[in-house]
Amino acid sequence: MQHSARRSFRLPRALDLAATLRPLQRGPLDPTFRFEAGAVWRASRTAAGPARERLWQAPDGSVYVEAWGQGAGWLLEHAAELCGSLDDDSAFRPVDGLVSTLHRRAPGLRLARTQAVWEATAATILEQRVTGLDAWRSWRLLVRRQSEPAPGPGPQLWLPPVPEQVAHMPLHELAGIGVEAKRAATLRRAAALAGRLEETCEVDPPAVRRRLLSVPGLGLWSAAEIARVALGDADTVPVGDYHVPHQVAWALAGEPRGSDERMLELLEPYRGHRGRVLALLNHAGIQAPAYGPRQPLRDISKL
Repeated sequence: MQHSARRSFRLPRALDLAATLRPLQRGPLDPTFRFEAGAVWRASRTAAGPARERLWQAPDGSVYVEAWGQGAGWLLEHAAELCGSLDDDSAFRPVDGLVSTLHRRAPGLRLARTQAVWEATAATILEQRVTGLDAWRSWRLLVRRQSEPAPGPGPQLWLPPVPEQVAHMPLHELAGIGVEAKRAATLRRAAALAGRLEETCEVDPPAVRRRLLSVPGLGLWSAAEIARVALGDADTVPVGDYHVPHQVAWALAGEPRGSDERMLELLEPYRGHRGRVLALLNHAGIQAPAYGPRQPLRDISKL
């Protein structure tokens, strides 16, 4: 059995470990991520090599991390950042009653930062222009065909796909996992540039956005999603999303339908923390009605 490395830490602010890390999971059957027996299991290709980690939280709020593989030390070193140690919400001042209530009820919801730009990019490209279920299926198949089991014990986990292999996947193989030609071309281009994309963790947010947008096929929506997961960007907004404008318009204005322009208008008072507002809405499960006339906002006392 491979030897493990372990450490523990405690953030200066409240932390809900499960709520913070759950948005990183690509569907309930994500082969790289697992919630099991009160712990979070995650596999990643770190800068130091492949690894898996197990994170769990003690009643006093302390987080314990155990890791295996070549990248075990890297995962331990960056575990606090993964759990939101760099996420500073001290200047967050909700101006809307609903947002204020959601923030007060989720004091431990932090914005995670994986620093795994290629992994976030690959999964995000698969989510372009398709349903979540279709994207999650393609992600599972891509991982199983272009990767290998993660090192260490515990539940079966697979490492994220190897970018060098994805860059040379034939189009017919990608079509076989549900990825049509346009997304396939974007995925292969991004895989070929994976090393350059990983460097975005070392630069400022505007430079990150410019670098991501320089890859043909990665637009504003994709750049926002990648920045949310890999960089923990608290202000990122997925312009071009089908559902989010409706979600924001419904939650902040009681309007069942919205546009990108209306979404940005409603989120403007939260500039610097616009992504945090979206995280709170998602955590509370607030969505716009699927159809029908205007209805009253959900009773937040029941959230």
